Amino acid sequence: MPQKITILEEEFTVSVCGRYTYGKPVPGNMTLSICRNYNNPSRCFGRESQAFCKKFSQQLNGHGCFSQQVKTNAFQLKRKEYEMQLQAEAKIQEEGTGVQLTGTGSSEITTTITKLSFVKVDSHFRPGVPFFGQVRLVDGKDIPMPHKTITISAVEANYSSNATTDKDGLAQFSINTTKVIGTSLSVWVKYKGSNPCYDYQWLSEGNEEARHTANAVFSSSQSFVHLEPKPGKLPCGQTQTVQAHYVLKGQELQELVFYYLIMAKGGIVLSGTHVVSVEQGNSKGHFLVSVPVESDLAPVARLLIYAILPDGEMIGDSAKYEVENCLANKVGLSFSPAQSLPASDTRLRVTAAPQSLCALRAVDQSVLLLRPEAELSASSIYELLPVKDLTGYPGSLNSQEENNEDCISLHNTYIGGILYSPVSNTNEKDMYGFLKDMGLKVFTNSKIRKPKLCAREQEFVPQPMAYARYSEGSPFRGAIGMGIPMDVSSPLPPKEIVRKYFPETWIWDLVVADSSGVAEVEVTVPDTITEWKAGAFCLSSDSGLGLSPTASVRAFQPFFVELTMPYSVVRGEAFTLKATVLNYLPDCIRVSVQLEASPRFLAVPVGKEQESYCICGNARQTVSWAVTPKSLGKVNFTVSAEALESSELCGNEKTVVPAYGKKDTVIKPLLVEPEGIEKEAILNSLLCPSGTEVSEKLSLKLPSGVVEESARASVSILGDLLGSAMQNIHNLLQMPYGCGEQNMVLFAPNIYVLDYLNETQQLTPETRSKAIGYLSTGYQRQLNYKHHDGSYSTFGERHGMGQGNTWLTAFVLKTFAQARKYIFIDEMHLTQALIWLSQKQKDNGCFRSSGSLLNNAIKGGIEDEVTLSAYITIALLEIPLQVTHPVVRNALFCLDSAWKSAKEGAHGSHVYTKALLAYAFALAGNQDKRKEILNSLEGEGVKEDNSIHWARPQKPREPERYLYQPQAPSAEVEMTAYVLLAHLTAQPAPTPEELTSAARIVNWVTKQQNSQGGFSSTQDTVVALHALSKYGAATFTRTGKAAQVTIQSSATFSTNFQVDNNNRLLLQQVSLPTVPGEYSARVTGEGCVYLQTSLKYNVLPEKGVFPFVLEVQTLPPSCDGPKAHTSFQISLNVSYTGNRPTSNMAIVDVKMVSGFIPLKPTVKKLETSDHVNRTEVSNNHVLIYLDKVSNQTLSLSFFTVQDIEVRDLKPAIVKVYDYYETNEFAIAEYYAPCSKDPGNA
Repeated sequence: MPQKITILEEEFTVSVCGRYTYGKPVPGNMTLSICRNYNNPSRCFGRESQAFCKKFSQQLNGHGCFSQQVKTNAFQLKRKEYEMQLQAEAKIQEEGTGVQLTGTGSSEITTTITKLSFVKVDSHFRPGVPFFGQVRLVDGKDIPMPHKTITISAVEANYSSNATTDKDGLAQFSINTTKVIGTSLSVWVKYKGSNPCYDYQWLSEGNEEARHTANAVFSSSQSFVHLEPKPGKLPCGQTQTVQAHYVLKGQELQELVFYYLIMAKGGIVLSGTHVVSVEQGNSKGHFLVSVPVESDLAPVARLLIYAILPDGEMIGDSAKYEVENCLANKVGLSFSPAQSLPASDTRLRVTAAPQSLCALRAVDQSVLLLRPEAELSASSIYELLPVKDLTGYPGSLNSQEENNEDCISLHNTYIGGILYSPVSNTNEKDMYGFLKDMGLKVFTNSKIRKPKLCAREQEFVPQPMAYARYSEGSPFRGAIGMGIPMDVSSPLPPKEIVRKYFPETWIWDLVVADSSGVAEVEVTVPDTITEWKAGAFCLSSDSGLGLSPTASVRAFQPFFVELTMPYSVVRGEAFTLKATVLNYLPDCIRVSVQLEASPRFLAVPVGKEQESYCICGNARQTVSWAVTPKSLGKVNFTVSAEALESSELCGNEKTVVPAYGKKDTVIKPLLVEPEGIEKEAILNSLLCPSGTEVSEKLSLKLPSGVVEESARASVSILGDLLGSAMQNIHNLLQMPYGCGEQNMVLFAPNIYVLDYLNETQQLTPETRSKAIGYLSTGYQRQLNYKHHDGSYSTFGERHGMGQGNTWLTAFVLKTFAQARKYIFIDEMHLTQALIWLSQKQKDNGCFRSSGSLLNNAIKGGIEDEVTLSAYITIALLEIPLQVTHPVVRNALFCLDSAWKSAKEGAHGSHVYTKALLAYAFALAGNQDKRKEILNSLEGEGVKEDNSIHWARPQKPREPERYLYQPQAPSAEVEMTAYVLLAHLTAQPAPTPEELTSAARIVNWVTKQQNSQGGFSSTQDTVVALHALSKYGAATFTRTGKAAQVTIQSSATFSTNFQVDNNNRLLLQQVSLPTVPGEYSARVTGEGCVYLQTSLKYNVLPEKGVFPFVLEVQTLPPSCDGPKAHTSFQISLNVSYTGNRPTSNMAIVDVKMVSGFIPLKPTVKKLETSDHVNRTEVSNNHVLIYLDKVSNQTLSLSFFTVQDIEVRDLKPAIVKVYDYYETNEFAIAEYYAPCSKDPGNA
């Protein structure tokens, strides 16, 4: 569609095209709807009261396109009360598969028929010097209008003239300013007059005129210098010449030196001089200033030219030029060859400055189609500059702006019988104004100001503030594209190609350019038939940053098969597997299409099964099977298409067999899920035989109502407490990681693991490299949540969180500081965070809370301030800051006063607060208070089975229906871990008694770990792993002996493991054959073994009383009309009815019905709702982050559309849960409107 159409146009062209990512056209049917919507639509009076629409439906042509001339009379373009745009939606249904693609477009409706604009004109004029300019005439669609006559007039100069536009719609003019009276010159340009007719119900066409006002430049001698403007952006790598015109009057000199300088990014980049010979009396002329345009001038350059006349007057001019966003390090990227077969080898060549470190990335083009704005570009890099263009003075310098020169009296004066009155020419610009435009402060005795009039009374004239174009720190935007050379020169592949590697990201690597600035990488093209888009950015100590244009390699073969199937289904559902064979050979082929049989699914051909199919050039054939999966888990589907030798004709043409690639095989997995909700029970044990056999029973029982065949169990054996966490360091929680606090669980544990492995001398280069990679990624991601004042908040400054979060800022500060020994951390981030925290400190040393705290488990009423202050003090001491640091010293005074008050008070102190105080005093070296608080905590601990932990007061009772003890709440793990840290931070080292107490705590903490090595939430995972790493380092012993582990059942199953120094960090795992079942673990030898048994099963949702109320409805509620089969709305009502006034941060997890996908714009729109901070779409789930839930019902809704048709649809699950109290949740299920189950609710 055209970008714009005018109200006078009678028709326009609309085109719809469908293309695959490998460049070939999509065949199929197209439907197109073009509408002009009513501003105030009504549902009562039919479609015409809502919009004017026109619809088309047609088969796409051989190029995959549809094109149509559309008459505009159907849209009533001159009518008011309708939107000033046409909106189009096109849908293409792919031939054979029925997969539907949707695209949208729009055209702006404009009443502007012609438009004039100034493209090259100065903002000031010099009296006596011709005023040059250039204007452009375009039509309503911004297309230049050549050979048109326009009128240019300037009343002040008594000027009026006609000019004719050239082929680019441009016209030049020159105005003699000798006769201008006053200090301003207004230039008016007209083409045609506007339509005199007017009616409030109808739109009238308009012809936009242009007006430009130039103010005079002051010179006491009427001498001037003028820089010609240059329109557009200056290209890099070229030397531009700027014309400088000068007029000198009454100056007695033989030559004059003109000085010039160029500023960019707030600094002086270039300077120079030019000497001109001057004739006696008046003199005028021009000369060229050469400006080499490179990256140091981007994105905006300002040029100042000036000269000092013999009488001390300074004359000058300044000009602003837009510069192309270029980078100093010129990076090139290319594939050879540019088109390859899947699974073939290709070469990626990078050129950059010598010794550059280059980051390479290649992704499937389909990924970029989903988020083109996420591409890195030169523009997005320049947006990160703190100052792009500086002009004016900072406010602190404006106090010194007073002009101390003598003023001119305001009294009237008679000279020669004529009365003269002084006039204030406020619009005139003097040399001081040009210097200020550049942001330059000048110390000079030259005349740079115009005369000042004496004020009759004291007046206050506000000074303009400095203006700097600061970037907003927005996420990277934009993309760079380039053409794709169609060079096919690859070695012959094997006759059969098996394709099963279909990644979204192909290349993600670092390379170093050699001394000639070249790096070459041999890579293997993945199996996806697509176009791969590659990019590189390079860093050099000499040339700085560079960014390559996008390079492409097309993975393509002329004969291949594609599978159309859902991502996942629920057991009992069925779907149609479609295999489409595409032939882009010039000849016909006869093809056999086979689905490999498997006991894991039942497949029945749809329609009459044929032994072979005839497919001619640029044609396709789709073969379908009705599939019903029979087993759970990942089920592979293997389909082969083979070109056969045959004497049978295809129509009237002979068939051929490709010389290579005659058989294409595709293997694609389908996830088959059990019905209901997955539950997991974890049994953790720490077994230390010490020369004698230690055994433990593993009794695996299942509750009633378990979904058939969904139970599975495994046992993991490790020789180290942190082994499980090390194996899953990037995935410690079975929860989303969508906010600033949750991101830290990906960051902080890497530090504790590296510290522990370093201290115990177990760190390998591979582990170090992996952990540092996670640290670098987490560091960069965390900066997304930083505020401009140096603080951090849960969802960052761009998510409406007005204030930084005190607690999170302290967490980030100490963790960044601890990471400095492993990765680069900009000290600016640490300094800014520390300053921000210090500003929150009160006179009594405690800290004020700022920002919302999403975990209200640590909100202990009157102790909020003490708890927060203890946490911040711990963070500052862990940086580490000395206890003599003013902020730390005052904070310890706060904690000392709080502890005294707690001892004297009747109710004591909250256990959580005490645990923090104990650790804070331990870090500060105050052993007496540490012991005193630990002794107080000892009496409050919950002791059982040679373990001890600490529980919250008024802890809700656990339901008795659990077969296994559930994981402890996050707050309890966290406070217990803080007590453990307090024991381990004894000075100078923990005593044997301290280590014995610590062992009892560790015994309980390890039982709370999940199967990934984390705990139930973020803070408990971070603190507990920190404590376990310190305990592991304190108790680590290296022995040459080993431990033997035997896992056996009461029946015939038995397996053995050995744990020694060589494999103590290795995760050894075995699946248990029978669930339910009775098993035992026996450990002999030396050393400790960490044993973890994981039992997973599914149960159907059960009704009951939950802390949340969750209602789910679909609209339409029933299967009314064809649209209900392919699209419906999911509406959610959520409220909290638990024991607290509100929940913590909560997550709503909506699983999609099989074959349906969420409409992403409607999901993103939820972020504008109250209490919704973030949304995510992850595989077949929609995740909605709520900052809190109260007893007030929160309503949310979004749309889903059918991606792949699935039959016998099962209900899908919606779950809402408290992020920090995961035992508080509610579950509901919903049906698609057209599922066979009538119980949709």
